[in-house]
Amino acid sequence: MGFNRDKNAVSANMDTAKGQKKRKIGLIFGAFALAVVSFFSGSFAVWFALDEEIRTLIKVKNTIDREYYKDVDDEEFYGAIFDAVNAQLDPYSYYMNPDEYTQAANDLAGSRIGIGVSFNLKEIETSGKISIARVCGNSPAEGVGMRAGDCIVGLGRTETTFTACEDYDEFTAFLAEFGEGEPFYLQIKRGEEILAFRLTRESYVESYVFYRSSTTAYSFTGEDALDLTERGLPLAALPDDTAYVRLVRFGGAAVKEFETTMSVFKSEGKKNLVLDLRGNGGGYVNTMQGIASYLCKNTQEKNPVVMIADYGEGKKEYYHAGGNYYADYFASDSRLCVLADSSSASASEALLGVMVDYGGTSYGDICLFERNGVTKTYGKGIMQSSFRLSLKGDVIKLTTAEIRWPVTEYSIHGRGVLPEDGTKTVEEGLTDEEELILAIEKLFSEN
Repeated sequence: MGFNRDKNAVSANMDTAKGQKKRKIGLIFGAFALAVVSFFSGSFAVWFALDEEIRTLIKVKNTIDREYYKDVDDEEFYGAIFDAVNAQLDPYSYYMNPDEYTQAANDLAGSRIGIGVSFNLKEIETSGKISIARVCGNSPAEGVGMRAGDCIVGLGRTETTFTACEDYDEFTAFLAEFGEGEPFYLQIKRGEEILAFRLTRESYVESYVFYRSSTTAYSFTGEDALDLTERGLPLAALPDDTAYVRLVRFGGAAVKEFETTMSVFKSEGKKNLVLDLRGNGGGYVNTMQGIASYLCKNTQEKNPVVMIADYGEGKKEYYHAGGNYYADYFASDSRLCVLADSSSASASEALLGVMVDYGGTSYGDICLFERNGVTKTYGKGIMQSSFRLSLKGDVIKLTTAEIRWPVTEYSIHGRGVLPEDGTKTVEEGLTDEEELILAIEKLFSEN
């Protein structure tokens, strides 16, 4: 989960992010590198100008190289140091080598190679079923019609011969046998129906926004995931004047996709919006700012504040929406309803703050879904910034600020949104579609 601001403007999925390379850890901290060179070249003025801890670390490295009973290469040594950095600060602060940083950036941009399905391993362990948690937009799996909730039950090299499969490791080992573009077949169980799908691992850009009404359904396809395509099933449980938008992540082309779906919302004459943030663990600040532009209700500001970064000691930074388009799409009595769960974090919770603080959403219009006995949003109200450490592209990502809501300056960190705030709730144990239908009933039938 992340809420990221990159200081250098660099912008459990089965798939691999494009650009992933072999991991290699190098000597990246400039002061440390200079110290090593200075120490071995006899530049003692530089040596004694260093902190005692740095001098001790260099001595440790030198002693290990000289005295340890077997060779320890640099990658092992520096890897241990970086692992310690990762473990000792907080779960969101860590070092990334150039390959890891490139992979993380590509992942958030949605550039992938695979079939486009992800799983909740805890649920698989509990249920004993290889149940798909999410199908990625614009992926091969979405293209052939696979859905969240489908259970994989068979593996095939041809469309007529399948081997029964109930083991997740067996499934992943089977996929690993096929290169990009090589066809294989998956047999799935959907309710009481058994279906078979022909798939290949392919390069694709994931789309992050989906639109549904009671009569239509759209997602984004194409090379850049920007082609609005009629695909999927309408959500018949919705009232006729209401649309549903699912926002999977704050990255990629999500702002442009959201803008396009709002145009559909307007052209279809919809009044109310159900915004689904289930499973959305966050992403980039600027993506949140762009989407928030449509959701600031009771303000005439051209670019209203949508988030405050509190750096401590009185230092604050105010983040503004890219515009204020609420009145172009919604009426004074429109409702913005939000669906969220314990994986809705960071940018999702900041966007919730925008809607609550500006009056577009009340807690009674939020529906929380139980996950493993927990009913709340995640409670991550801190922001990370990425700092380059060398020209090679090494990056250290550090927590730099606490996030506060734009009007009340409320911090959600460590708490999240809870049922006691007055939200609706849905118990676990349902399929994705069953959850949606029950939530809509609770939101629109209990008011």
